[in-house]
Amino acid sequence: MQKLELNSFMQGLIRRNPGQPEFHQAVEEVAEKLIPFINENPKYLDASILERMTEPDRVISFRVTWMDDDGNIRVNRGHRVQFNGAIGPYKGGLRFDKSVSLGTLKFLGFEQVLKNSLTTLPMGGAKGGSDFNPKGKSEAEIMRFCQAFMTELYRYIGKDTDVPAGDIGVGGREVSFMFGQYRRIANEYTGVLTGKNLAFGGSNARTEATGYGSVYFAKEMLAVRNDDFNGKKAVVSGSGNVAQYTVEKLIQLGATVLTVSDRGGFLHDPDGIDAEKLAHIQQLKNVDRVSLGEYTKKYPGATYTEGERPWGVKTDLAFPSATQNELDEKDAETLMANGCILVCEGANMPSTNKAVKVFEKHQIMYGPGKAANAGGVAISGLEMTQNSMRLQWSFEEVDEKLQGIMKKIHAKCMKYGQEDGWVDYVKGANIGGFVKVADALLAYGVI
Repeated sequence: MQKLELNSFMQGLIRRNPGQPEFHQAVEEVAEKLIPFINENPKYLDASILERMTEPDRVISFRVTWMDDDGNIRVNRGHRVQFNGAIGPYKGGLRFDKSVSLGTLKFLGFEQVLKNSLTTLPMGGAKGGSDFNPKGKSEAEIMRFCQAFMTELYRYIGKDTDVPAGDIGVGGREVSFMFGQYRRIANEYTGVLTGKNLAFGGSNARTEATGYGSVYFAKEMLAVRNDDFNGKKAVVSGSGNVAQYTVEKLIQLGATVLTVSDRGGFLHDPDGIDAEKLAHIQQLKNVDRVSLGEYTKKYPGATYTEGERPWGVKTDLAFPSATQNELDEKDAETLMANGCILVCEGANMPSTNKAVKVFEKHQIMYGPGKAANAGGVAISGLEMTQNSMRLQWSFEEVDEKLQGIMKKIHAKCMKYGQEDGWVDYVKGANIGGFVKVADALLAYGVI
């Protein structure tokens, strides 16, 4: 069979998936590292594994009709992209945000396949959501939307088929509304969603898992160079769940955290954000739901810069933990100029491909999201296990398992990404995630 060539492969993919730039970006980043490996391993080439893995198993789209508090009928669009179920039930979050499109969900689902494979747990990859924007909606409106969404989605999911979780705009409240509706319709109590409340099958440490896991992965990267967090300055973007617990764990392990951000701009506290200040940030974002600019009223030594991101602040470590493509080539060059030695992604694909090239050129420690932020879905997988066993492990037990999983992910990245004097974590994560899924597809034959 003729060997794969990146440009012609991408031209074909773009032709089949027009108007989906995020999906194109995600595939190109993976294919660039995978194609040389595939060409060296004819069994994957002959079976067209990469072509099969970049085409979803199925894409489900549906109308979601609901009523707002004023009695108006509202219509949104829902999707579930079941990308690849070769190694287990589909697993991946649901996102409710006005920016949700099929291209976004396909990129997230594709990344999820490799991320879930890296955890070593038996989970396929999927993603879903809706262009519904929960901001500004009453609790009753959110409940009615979630119930309408699940009324359509329930027929495509199940504990051994597809187990969704939360994502942007979908927290414990939304998962609870959807789980209640699933029970109502299906008349069964089963672990069909993860991220549930602890009172009805949720897992300890699930809320903290993505942020904690990102820091644990960075800890492993630093350990390769006989280094740790003590005395290091860190900048974090975002102020949601992932960012908050990234900050918390960094503080616990000895780093000084200088920034967080929201959609309006970024907060810089040159004295460092300690546990007390983090609690205030959580009050502002989780309860009051106001701008981070309010922080400066209580802590006047801090500044809030509107319309900017935190990448210009001098730092040792950077943790992009907000959203995709928040860190571009210029930002990456600024981080390098300011002496940054490590970038670890808490968000999904927060660095553009050109930014990643800058990190690779400087051979810094760069942890891509599919490896570094896999802690969240790993604990979702453990929630599935606990549900099947009708057990609930303690926070300490789950946190210990999380640390072990992040060590395994790091080891797999090292196995496939070690170069002379440097670790290419992108290559390591992409090949490491690919091999397990590819071998399963080979074993199944042509399906």
